[in-house]
Amino acid sequence: MMRPWLLLILLFPAFECLAQQKPIEGIVFDKDSKERVASVSVRDITNRLAVYDNLKGVFSIKADVGDQLVFTRDGYYPDTIKVQNREGLAIYLSPQAIRLKLVTIHDSLSTPEQRLEATKSDYTKIYGPLAYDDALSVAPGIGAGLSIDALWNSISREGRNASRLRDIIEHDYEQDVIDHRFNRSFVGRITGLKDERLSAFMIRYRPGFYTTKTMTDYEFIIMIRNNLRRFLRNQRPYSPPSLQSR
Repeated sequence: MMRPWLLLILLFPAFECLAQQKPIEGIVFDKDSKERVASVSVRDITNRLAVYDNLKGVFSIKADVGDQLVFTRDGYYPDTIKVQNREGLAIYLSPQAIRLKLVTIHDSLSTPEQRLEATKSDYTKIYGPLAYDDALSVAPGIGAGLSIDALWNSISREGRNASRLRDIIEHDYEQDVIDHRFNRSFVGRITGLKDERLSAFMIRYRPGFYTTKTMTDYEFIIMIRNNLRRFLRNQRPYSPPSLQSR
């Protein structure tokens, strides 16, 4: 019967061979963000083998203890380590520059109406209790009467300020509607005008809110073309009206 210690001596070379065949494995991280880094080149300069890690930053390379592994990737400083044992490695590469994450900004409020509703939601107070301006109120079974809210808002300083702010918001909304439809890109395509001439045309023939809101696309284009003919007949430079002192 073979003694146990003799069996171990005979099997030791086989164990050593298996250990040598086991690859060195590890994960590559960004030193700053601690996120995994993919497409990293891992090269054993001792036995001249080279591999790439996968999309999860995990690599596996045939190497022995004492070999030197070089990790390289565009945008990072290379790193060289010496294999100390066959345990898993965690490699941290330093980025060569501070990289900002890509941020895409979308205008979720693409129309003047959506922007107006967003403004109203920001000023809920002036569009809430302070928005009552009808002096007459009708109660079921009672008939018409005086609205206490409307009377208070008409005489209170807070109510008057809210009314002025609502007027400003409504005016800005109307101008936004005009700007949205009567914009440089659209008017430039219809008229063929550019730069200062386009600016002069748009200032001189800027439509009103009612016209912008009610005209069909066909009517709107015809109006622009008619105004273009007038503009081309009269090429005087536009200047704002002079202010007369009193």
